[in-house]
Amino acid sequence: MSWFRNDALVESAAAITGGKGFGSVPAFVIAGGREAGAKFVEGLTLHSHVANIGDVRSLAIHPASTTHQQLSDAEQFASGVTPGLVRLAVGLEGIDDILADLELGLAAVAAR
Repeated sequence: MSWFRNDALVESAAAITGGKGFGSVPAFVIAGGREAGAKFVEGLTLHSHVANIGDVRSLAIHPASTTHQQLSDAEQFASGVTPGLVRLAVGLEGIDDILADLELGLAAVAAR
C-alpha cells in the first residue's frame, strides 16, 4: 500500500459518536496504479467484488475500473479516485479470514 487516509474526519466521527465507534469504508491505494488495484480486488476470494459498498459481507471495489471508469483520469482524480484506490466494506466474517483474504489480494499484486 502506498497511502492510507487518516485525518480530521476520523476525529470528527469519534467525537460525534462519543467514542462508541462508527462504521467505515477504509480506502487505500495499492502501489502500481490501475492494473495493481484491479489485480488486488481480483485476487480476493472472501470479499465480494461489487459496486455497492454496504452489506453484512465483506466487499471490495476498485473505482478506477468500475464505478468511475467512464471518467477521464483528470475527472477521476478530481473526484478523489486515484488509479490504485481500493475501497473495502468490512463484513461480519472472522477477522482472521478477512486478513487472510487481504493477503491473497496483495499476493496477486506481487505476482503480476
